[in-house]
Amino acid sequence: MVTDVNEIEIRLRRGGGILRRADNADLAGRLDTLLRRGELVAVHPGVYCLPHTAGDTLVRILAAATWAGPDAVLTGWAAARLTFLPDARVPVVTVALPTSRRAPGGIAVERRRIPPELVQPYGPLVLTRPSLTALDLADSRTRASVVDEVLRTRAATLQQLWAALELTPNRRGNAVRRALLVESRAEPWSEAERALHLLLWQCGIAGWISNAWVLGYRVDVLFAAAMLVIEVDGWEIHRSRDAFEHDRRRRNELELAGYRVLNFTWRHIVEQPGWVIECVLRGLADERCSPVTPRASGLRSA
Repeated sequence: MVTDVNEIEIRLRRGGGILRRADNADLAGRLDTLLRRGELVAVHPGVYCLPHTAGDTLVRILAAATWAGPDAVLTGWAAARLTFLPDARVPVVTVALPTSRRAPGGIAVERRRIPPELVQPYGPLVLTRPSLTALDLADSRTRASVVDEVLRTRAATLQQLWAALELTPNRRGNAVRRALLVESRAEPWSEAERALHLLLWQCGIAGWISNAWVLGYRVDVLFAAAMLVIEVDGWEIHRSRDAFEHDRRRRNELELAGYRVLNFTWRHIVEQPGWVIECVLRGLADERCSPVTPRASGLRSA
């Protein structure tokens, strides 16, 4: 019988930081000793790790999947963390299983069969594809940003999101999900961009495309005929010096090439929509086509 601590360390590394008791019966006595000493801890029944790694998110995810067994599919925030949202908080690891099972703390079990087209491997794990993961999480309007992020990172396309919705019909929250996908037809990459798109549509302003390439730069909204660019400024993406420098260079290049550039923030779009629309219409005044007159919508002016 192997009792060398080095063997346990080897198996922990091999297992990504966790050990499943059932897979290491030859070490049962040594495992019990290390548990009593506090040199190993039980993350879940029969699933162990080193004490200093017990709070690590990736270890928790792997431990939950190991506890749940080979039929488990990781969903929700855990699946998002491993694919398109690497900084996502995972307070509870959600797993889908074909049958109900009582879960220990830190794990939520969904009794659910997921279409095989919507799952993917991740090393030894199985998880939902980003298209379904984003839809699972976007079950309320406050979570529209998950859809924006999966589109921004190119982890899933809008077409793939629609396909995932059609493959998972009759679910609670699908009406909200469908509405969010309709709103996403211009593929916003942030909450502020989504709000701007909705504002432009609400006011009947057409003739624009989002996330377009101009002079080798990506711009948020482009009115090509009017050579008008709209940039949505978010604090999150401008906190670094490199991002700040890049934006100044891009604006200068666009202006020198004859484009007019308008910059709006989230607060501008949400709190001063009338002023935003006024600026856009003034920017379109020289368009070869007739400028668009906004619909009466009760928008507040600055």
